[in-house]
Amino acid sequence: MTEFIQITVGGVLVGAIYALIALGFSLVYRVTNVINLTQGAFCILGALCSYQLEVEYGWGLPAAAGVSIVAVTVLGLLLGAGALVPGLSRLSNANMLMMTAGMLTLLEGLMLVVWGSQPYALPPFMGMEPVHIFGVSIPTQGFWIIGTTGAIITVLWYLLSRTTFGKALRACAENPAAATLMGINVSRMQVFSIALAAMIGAIAGVVTAPTTSIQFDTGRLFTISGFIAVAIGGISSFPGAIAGGLLLGVVTQLATAYVSSLFSGAIALVLLLVVLIWRPNGLIRAGAQRRQDVRDEPRVWKHVTRLQPRVRTVMALIGLAIAIALPFVVPQGGIMSSLVIAGILFIALIGLDVVMGYAGQVNLGQAGFMAIGGYTAGYLATQYEVAPVWGTLAGMGFSLVAALILSFITLRLRGLYLALATLAFGLLMDSCAVGLADITGGPSGLVGIPSFSIGSFEFDSPVAMYFLVLGIIVALLLLLGGLIRSSFGRALQAIRTDQMAAAALGINVVRCKLIALSISAVLASLAGSLYAFFFHFLSPDMVGTSRSLELVAMLVIGGEGTLVGALFGAVLLTMLPTVFQPLAQWKTFASGGLLVLSFLYMPEGIFGSFARWVAARFNKPTTISSSSVVRHA
Repeated sequence: MTEFIQITVGGVLVGAIYALIALGFSLVYRVTNVINLTQGAFCILGALCSYQLEVEYGWGLPAAAGVSIVAVTVLGLLLGAGALVPGLSRLSNANMLMMTAGMLTLLEGLMLVVWGSQPYALPPFMGMEPVHIFGVSIPTQGFWIIGTTGAIITVLWYLLSRTTFGKALRACAENPAAATLMGINVSRMQVFSIALAAMIGAIAGVVTAPTTSIQFDTGRLFTISGFIAVAIGGISSFPGAIAGGLLLGVVTQLATAYVSSLFSGAIALVLLLVVLIWRPNGLIRAGAQRRQDVRDEPRVWKHVTRLQPRVRTVMALIGLAIAIALPFVVPQGGIMSSLVIAGILFIALIGLDVVMGYAGQVNLGQAGFMAIGGYTAGYLATQYEVAPVWGTLAGMGFSLVAALILSFITLRLRGLYLALATLAFGLLMDSCAVGLADITGGPSGLVGIPSFSIGSFEFDSPVAMYFLVLGIIVALLLLLGGLIRSSFGRALQAIRTDQMAAAALGINVVRCKLIALSISAVLASLAGSLYAFFFHFLSPDMVGTSRSLELVAMLVIGGEGTLVGALFGAVLLTMLPTVFQPLAQWKTFASGGLLVLSFLYMPEGIFGSFARWVAARFNKPTTISSSSVVRHA
């Protein structure tokens, strides 16, 4: 019994940390209706700043913590005013979610440049010896965590219920239009809510840092934990955020103790999926009914420039000629390998473009299907000497089954909740890749994977693999290009434009979305298998959630709804670190910054801008608008 109480107490301490992060999520969501994925990065940024001032510069704890919290709050204010609030008027919730993922990557890149990749640890505030109460050991830092959590909850309650500023925030959350008529500057309140959430995150990071090692990407783990907690408890409910954090902390600690630490994350994600399906709004709903957010349905779709068939054919032939000539003009080695990697990722991006660019369904778990394909093909090849072709097909089959299951359990979810469910799926695949060590090799990865081969011919060099990937890409573009121009493609675009109107026109929305996700999953699986055969190795980091977010960045930067646009993003983000080796550590920062800028200022992507430039000079541009898509579907 004492052991159970000890584990539960540890779970409460961990849950208090999750609750603090979840409160930041809930605060921003209540005022802006946006899930802000940068919340975990604010925590780590506050902790690293405090470490720098306290340990490196010799400042006292109060001064170091205070300055760090103020600095992170100011940064949150700048990010809110410069990116988040401007995006609210032009982007849907799903797009805003992806943009905050880019901001998370941006902050991770900033911390990588400043502090490097090594871990840091702050000393406890009151010594190392734990306190023993009735046989239960409680670390001294635990009292600081509980006390800080209680203080923040109390101050936040007083601020929102007893002050004019808090009442203005609540008015913006409940009815922005009415708040504007009352003279409240809604945009300013939204910026303040983000700054306040950043302050809460920084405080959480400072008090949590002595209990764990911190490094530049730990914020992603904090973000995931806080996101799971607030989604379980209720995104728009402060009590739900607190309850979700405590529940998540206790469940993960009990799972770690009585099941396995490798599967504790998977258990939490299964709990999240159950809650999203059963009660999408969380276990505890806000007292007032949430307002209807029209930005949930559908995603905003800018006009897409379409080239005339003659110009399109000429451009395609020129692009193919350049692709064929590249291996003969670029130096062998790192650049050639990077081109192969970009091509493999482009295969996954083609599928992602079908489901996101054309069907308008956000998929933040694309790398999960890459993991299924890569590990299946690699395991069959290394353990049973199955030919790579058959292993690849088996992986595609398993990914198809996973896509069908995911589609079935998320059938009722739309908009933001669908995005959260796909993100949870990707995180679940991460946990399985780490936990199923007998199959995947665990954190160390699966080694000894042979080169891809067809019969007796092995694609064992970068050049050979390049032409294999190029051939697959050409075949896929021809096949899917025809499919997109068919009635099925027009149906997908009608669903993206207005799902209810598409259903009213007789389009089978469920079937079209199911086919789109299946295509996306199969192509991601194919890319994952080729990835494993090319590297002769596959680890969870190579096909984890970070890869999913990177794929989204490549698609948005390159251009959605074009099939070929994502190639620009894939080549750009893959080649830049290779070409500019001294600036390789800036890759994370650059990819996050490019994603944010693309959403705000170039929503059509690189290819869209290029197509518009070509169309202006060689033909009268044809634009596809929302109304025309629905009318001709």
